[in-house]
Amino acid sequence: MTMRRLFLLAAPLLATAAAAQTPDTTGTLTEPAGETVTGAALDATSRMTVPVTLSDGTPHSFIVGTAAERTVIARELAGELGLAEGRRTVVHSVADSDRVGTVLIPRLQAGRREIRDVEAPALARANIGAEGILGVDMLRNQRLDLDFRAGSMALAPSTRRNAVRSAPGVITVTARGRLGRLILADADVDGERIDAIIDTGTAVSMGNEALRRRAERSGPLQRIGLIDVTGSELVADYTRVSNVRIGSVRMLGLPVAFADAHIFRELGLTRRPALLIGMDALRSFDRVALDFANKRVSFTMPAGTPTTEAGIGQ
Repeated sequence: MTMRRLFLLAAPLLATAAAAQTPDTTGTLTEPAGETVTGAALDATSRMTVPVTLSDGTPHSFIVGTAAERTVIARELAGELGLAEGRRTVVHSVADSDRVGTVLIPRLQAGRREIRDVEAPALARANIGAEGILGVDMLRNQRLDLDFRAGSMALAPSTRRNAVRSAPGVITVTARGRLGRLILADADVDGERIDAIIDTGTAVSMGNEALRRRAERSGPLQRIGLIDVTGSELVADYTRVSNVRIGSVRMLGLPVAFADAHIFRELGLTRRPALLIGMDALRSFDRVALDFANKRVSFTMPAGTPTTEAGIGQ
């Protein structure tokens, strides 16, 4: 069996090991009034990127990582901007943990939402695949709307008025929070409950070892190498999973990379089957909305698609 390497897979699942012992370094938030809309684009690996303005006043393309705990900046961009060095910290990525340097960002803005005095891990641009990653420190208490048909993104403060609700053709699933991420509460594979996390920062969906043991496969097994944001490589078995359900959405033949990934252990997702839902699955929908404050996720089905079957992989 030959193995191919999948480059620039930047699944930015970041956590700081010293978070419980050190002060919060995610910055001071400035809340905007009304909706904040940012122009979105898809990068070479089909991840969503948005223009983020830093202290130089110039927009830079950042990946939106709904599973990334902290915002990250490319080391090269930090050097070009002359950003001051911060403390070293431990970053837990998909494949491993690593001690990396941070830089101090005086101002970071996406649309009208702004963070000041950010101490951000600085990683190699080649491994990130962009100038940075916009993490949940920028998404906390926000509603993020990804409109794949229009190729646009909207980021707005989440309120009860604009909370994600069910509508014709829209499937809404409740979630619980863990370290700022949204874990979908109603999901299963072949009838067995799983923990499912939406991750807009990774190109492919990834399953843990518990899911590998329980999921029925519907395609050949292919060995691939995944490179995460720290440059660590993880070998995974890439195949299709026959039957994944999220709420009343059923995904058939979903491509999944299976690996004993470090990030599953870091998030405490090893005993029960767990799935990181990447952009390969999300772009099968017309629209996906994540409401971090109200802990809900909605999926808008493509026109003419039965609401009980997304048909992914068919």
